[in-house]
Formats: sequence, structure tokens, C-alpha cells
Amino acid sequence: MIENMDVGILLFLVASGFVAAFIDSVVGGGGLISLPALLVTGLPPVTALGTNKMASLMGTLTSTVSFWRSGKIDLKLMRYLFPLSLAGGAVGVCVVKMIPSHFLKPLLVVMLVVVMVYTLGKKEFGTVSTYQGLSRRKGMLCGVLVFLMGFYDGFFGPGGGTFLIFGFLLFGFDYVGAAANSRAVNFASNLAAMAVFAWGGFIDFRYALPMGLAMTVGAWTGAHVAIHRGVTYVRPLFRVVTTLLIGKQLWELFH
Repeated sequence: MIENMDVGILLFLVASGFVAAFIDSVVGGGGLISLPALLVTGLPPVTALGTNKMASLMGTLTSTVSFWRSGKIDLKLMRYLFPLSLAGGAVGVCVVKMIPSHFLKPLLVVMLVVVMVYTLGKKEFGTVSTYQGLSRRKGMLCGVLVFLMGFYDGFFGPGGGTFLIFGFLLFGFDYVGAAANSRAVNFASNLAAMAVFAWGGFIDFRYALPMGLAMTVGAWTGAHVAIHRGVTYVRPLFRVVTTLLIGKQLWELFH
């Protein structure tokens, strides 16, 4: 399949995949790069979504394993959250084929602005982990958040990882811990979404495989940079990506 692909397109997808996964593994928002790159190739929107999910799954798996090996993922918490994200992702993909996603964009912009204002207003937010486990009430809130973000990831996608990181920050994790646990949760929703897209025949493997391999390298690199450089690196990158997401959504709303 790949031998019939234009070399220029192949190189473009590989470069886009690496950069997208590098960013996504640390602060989310990789779909800001990878999905438009696939749409440029002329794929139908639903097929581009499915192809992106498969490629992203390879990157998310890599970053999840990297964070897990470094001890940054709370495995006890993931036993509870992983199935919720898995279910949310599957439901989201089923809905995306029936309902247009454009009505979410105004709400997405508002939510991203709230995230940005909150993180800028609290200078010490996320610098030190205060997480000591979750009470019953907070556990339920966390479960609802993860299911909704899993649904959103399958249904639409952009900004989902950013919202997950913000949620984990609110529950007391530092930026690196929030990034690590959000990757594990995001892997679940990506897995479910990819399976549903594959079942419907909405994945173009010519593009998914080379882009996915580039994402594997990008995710490994991004996760290791985050682990070794810590909060001082992750926090400003989080703010930059959030700002870019706000700009992208505003541009699409008014154009």
C-alpha cells in the first residue's frame, strides 16, 4: 500500500505525526496538528478521524508505557478510570456518525478560556503534587469527568487531552503526574474509538501506519523530556498549546 503513496505526502505525514505526538504526550492537543494533516491528503472527514485515532493510539500507548515505567501513573486509580474512558470513547464514536460536531465549538472555546484563566491566575497551580487519593465524592466526580472526556475524544477530540490534564491538576496532581495519568486514560478512549472506526471501515492504513510509527517516536521523545525536565517544562507548554487551541477554534468559528 505504502509504495503507491506520494513521497511528499508520506514525509509530510511522518513529520506531522512526530510533532503531534511529541506535544500530545506532554500536554495533549496533538490532534491540532495530526487531524488537519490527514484532511489535507483529501481523506473524507470520518475516515480522517478514524485514521487519526489509529495513529494516535500507537503514540498514546508509547507515552503511557514510558510514564508507567517511570512510576508516574497511579495504577490503583487507573483500574477504576480506564474502563470508564473505554466506554466513553466507544459511545462517542457511535454518536459522531449521527450528529455534527460543530455545535460543540462555541462551548469548547469557553471551556478552554476558563482553563487558561484559571492556570494563569494560580501561579503555584500544579507545581507540587498534593494528591493523597480521592474521597468517595471526588472519585465519582473524577469518574464522570473521565467518561465525558472519553466520549468527547471519540466524538470530536480537539482539546480532550488538555481538559483531562486540567482535571487531574484539580484533583491534586502536579503537571507531570497529570500528563502521565491523562495519557493512560486517553489511551483507553483511543483504543475504543479506533476499534469502532475499524469495525465501520473508516481507517486508511496507508496513512495510519507510517504516521503511527512517527507518532511512536514522537511520543517516546516527548514523554522522556517531560519526565526528566519536570513541571518547569510542562507548565509553559500546557499554556502555549491551550492558547493555540483557543485560537484555532475561534478561527474556525468566524471563518
